[in-house]
Amino acid sequence: MIAALPWAARGRLPARLATHWNAGRTPDSSMPLWAASVFPTLIWVVLVAAVMITLRGRGDAVRVATRPWITTALLSGGVLLCGAQASVVRSNLDREDRHEAHLPIAWLVGTLLATVAAGVVGWLVSVRRQTAAGTAEPGRPEGPAMEIPAGQRLVWFSRTVNPWLQLLAAVTGLVAVGALVALAGGLASPGPSWAVFAPCALTSLALAGCAAVRASVSEAGLEVAFGPLGWPVRRWPAAAIRSAHAEDRTPSQVGGWGYRLNGLGTTVMLRSGECLVIRTRDKGKEFAVSVDDAERGAALLNALNAPQAG
Repeated sequence: MIAALPWAARGRLPARLATHWNAGRTPDSSMPLWAASVFPTLIWVVLVAAVMITLRGRGDAVRVATRPWITTALLSGGVLLCGAQASVVRSNLDREDRHEAHLPIAWLVGTLLATVAAGVVGWLVSVRRQTAAGTAEPGRPEGPAMEIPAGQRLVWFSRTVNPWLQLLAAVTGLVAVGALVALAGGLASPGPSWAVFAPCALTSLALAGCAAVRASVSEAGLEVAFGPLGWPVRRWPAAAIRSAHAEDRTPSQVGGWGYRLNGLGTTVMLRSGECLVIRTRDKGKEFAVSVDDAERGAALLNALNAPQAG
């Protein structure tokens, strides 16, 4: 999206775009169209690469501890670069010469506000996840074959994230935002803008919903929450579950990544390997979700169902 904005309005832009203004709001630096498109894109690529390199080889504890900072940096950085690019294009729009471009104060203020808002939202969502995980962790049982002592309550919690699906959701989301900005700023005609925005927005929402999953087992039964905000949620009361077990599954077995429906039933596949699998009492259908420590979650579900077992 960052690279595409100047090209979307190239017929209404001068040969060189004003990209920087001095204190007197007079353009003092410019770039050709291709450079104005590539330069901010490279900044974004460097930012993402720096994050990936920093996390490479680090343990889960480090990744969890740094998740709020990473989420905040990527969200706010993406919004800032997109807003700055839109401001540059807007200021040069329908100008015959770059010296006629005026600094778009309103756009810059809006960009800064949106950047701060994106950072705050990213931070709050990440901290909320960590708080939920830290609250549930102490209640996890000690082994797969468990007994629940009278008067005690046990809770199991696990979460899985697919970073590649998250990245695709972010990319398609940025494209959708770019199309919306282009439409709102008059940078592109409504027809093509809506044709880009609608499918990209729907794709981004669908990918975001399948990129992260959180499973928890308690006296109420099994709860599986999707997406970065933990919504939507699927719930099964303990009495509705006939049995639970852990099973290794691969994307090739279930038909791919994400929310899959096939002969095995329903599988939420975010990574290969261990899955928590339940079989319901009503139709005997299976539901599987790829989460760590699935055997312990299955053991707790079976323990909760023990009184109902005939």
